[in-house]
Amino acid sequence: MKIAVASQNYRTITPHAGKTRRWIVFDATDPAAPVEVDRLDLPREMSLHEWKGRDDSHPLYAMHALLVGSCGEGFVTRLGARGIRVAVPASADPIEAVRAYLASGEVTRPLDEVVATAAAKAAHDHHH
Repeated sequence: MKIAVASQNYRTITPHAGKTRRWIVFDATDPAAPVEVDRLDLPREMSLHEWKGRDDSHPLYAMHALLVGSCGEGFVTRLGARGIRVAVPASADPIEAVRAYLASGEVTRPLDEVVATAAAKAAHDHHH
């Protein structure tokens, strides 16, 4: 399982996921020990805000989950339609956030329930 974390500085989780261009990719095959396996530094036209689902070749579409600092409900819904889970973790530390996400059980919950919960949280957080 691959999880991408939005992080413009590769140290903390970044808000405004749709415009984020830098992502840390973790392999969570072993949920007890997720490992950083890649860093994406995408050009502006490949931010998800600009990409707008042009085709299926976007590297983030290969992820099982995206952890972000904030996002809008449309972001959660569009990615959920592709089977990608979106979560807004409490921790700003990428590896801590991945571990907490894996421990939360969201990975095994039905996707429609996860998407609805994430959309509600994202909408609430986005307005603060």
